[in-house]
Amino acid sequence: MKDDSILIRRVLKGDPQAFRELVKAHERLVYHMVSRLIDREEEREDLCQEIFLKVYRNLSRFKHESQLSTWIGSIAYKTTINHLRKHKKYQETGLETVSAQWESLEISAEQFVDRNYVHKYVHQLIEQLPQQYKVVLTLYHLQEMSYTEIGEISGMPEGTVKNYLFRARKLLKEKLETVFRKEELL
Repeated sequence: MKDDSILIRRVLKGDPQAFRELVKAHERLVYHMVSRLIDREEEREDLCQEIFLKVYRNLSRFKHESQLSTWIGSIAYKTTINHLRKHKKYQETGLETVSAQWESLEISAEQFVDRNYVHKYVHQLIEQLPQQYKVVLTLYHLQEMSYTEIGEISGMPEGTVKNYLFRARKLLKEKLETVFRKEELL
């Protein structure tokens, strides 16, 4: 928090190196947030740049009531959701749709032995989850944020964050158990 305050002051004084440091410190968070919701790489890059421009323009409004990463994550989340809505790509995907999408994702026993393939397979399953589940999973497991921080970023109540995380894990577990059972039968 103290380092963030110093970095923010340097950015606000016009130090370009300080802004590069800020971007470097938070680019992984922003990219993970955007990449969970946006498929095209070019679109991701443009959106990440837009997010950091918003961070730069609004940095003087940061009140230090939360961590800088939470504030930046919130900007990333809201900007990405607004982008999706603007382009009519955002929808609350129902669980029935997820089941139908997962039917096409099959895996063989040979592939399951390959750790790299398993890693890719799990990521494919995550990509098929409803958007709100992907975001919560990413922030909790990859960014190691708390329920409270995720709630602050997404604007969801803490109970909803917990519920989405529970549902997402349950869906992934069910699909993986189905795959394992099929392999055991062979």
